[in-house]
Amino acid sequence: MYMTFRWYGEDDPVTLENIRQIPTMKGIVSAIYDIEVGQVWPRERIRKLKDTIEDAGLELSVIESVPVPEDIKLGHDNRDELIENYAQTIRNLGAEGVKTVCYNFMPVFDWTRSELEYELEDGSTALIFDEEEVKKMDPRTLSLPGWDESYTAEEMNDIMDEYENVSDEDLWDNLTYFIERIIPVAEEAGVKMAIHPDDPPYPIFGLPRIITDKEAVERFLDIYDSPNNGVTLCIGSYASDPKNDAVEILRYALERDRVNFVHARNIKLTGEGRSFEESAHPSEYGSIDMYEVIKALSDYDWEGPIRPDHGRMIWGETGRAGYGLYDRALGATYLSGLWESVRKANGKDYIEK
Repeated sequence: MYMTFRWYGEDDPVTLENIRQIPTMKGIVSAIYDIEVGQVWPRERIRKLKDTIEDAGLELSVIESVPVPEDIKLGHDNRDELIENYAQTIRNLGAEGVKTVCYNFMPVFDWTRSELEYELEDGSTALIFDEEEVKKMDPRTLSLPGWDESYTAEEMNDIMDEYENVSDEDLWDNLTYFIERIIPVAEEAGVKMAIHPDDPPYPIFGLPRIITDKEAVERFLDIYDSPNNGVTLCIGSYASDPKNDAVEILRYALERDRVNFVHARNIKLTGEGRSFEESAHPSEYGSIDMYEVIKALSDYDWEGPIRPDHGRMIWGETGRAGYGLYDRALGATYLSGLWESVRKANGKDYIEK
């Protein structure tokens, strides 16, 4: 595996210079954030992003993400035009040397939490998901990091109304339509696509959610059997449903050689139902055995990109919720330490060549 770090561009308070100083750090996960969803990413913009990162002594390892327009998810008549735009972006990314693209197929909203600055016992703050609190929320009036804020209030109402008539099977059909047209392009471009699970992996706000568990991963991979049609194995997302065994899901996808990217974070299941808080990365602070996560990757000699996912805010840091410097840096070094110990115990190389 090789270590990467999410960077949100020039206005990110976490700088490339900060990131380069993290031990074992090699790559950057980023995107172009000011291009309208559905439009083609020009090669010169991709090249500029890549050059900026390389000038800082790192590499552009993963694009996270190229957003999938809602009209594609809904199966609207204009989806073929939008899919062709998406395909051209994939071609342009491949031509500029980008090898991995993370994306999701979540309707309307990206990751959802009930609170962004919940104070933990040690005084740090973290993202949490309180299932009962989320049930009380009105998604038509909310704004959280990661959500598309380009909709007007009227447009948001219209799209939420439209999704009331979309079943899980409808969404699977529309995902299949998309995958059958995009993956051949990704194969030609040399780009590995990596779908992110729903976060959290169960229905919220009455919207369909389909990338949720092991059975969903199997069904998804069967749509188009290709190394370029893979998953972002987000350990924390899958584990936030107590019914899931996240390590089992990881091993299943590794067995099929379809893990194209890994998000490694720990979560602590809390209370009744499916509530959780995002914890420090080490196993003792959460509900996930992170040693078993890294051991699974080592058992399959996995060589792909991994990043420490959402972190707490510690030591008085302020910034983008879940994406501060210090705790994610601690997470990166912890994961690399696990990797070294597992690899050495099995007589294997632990430094990515």
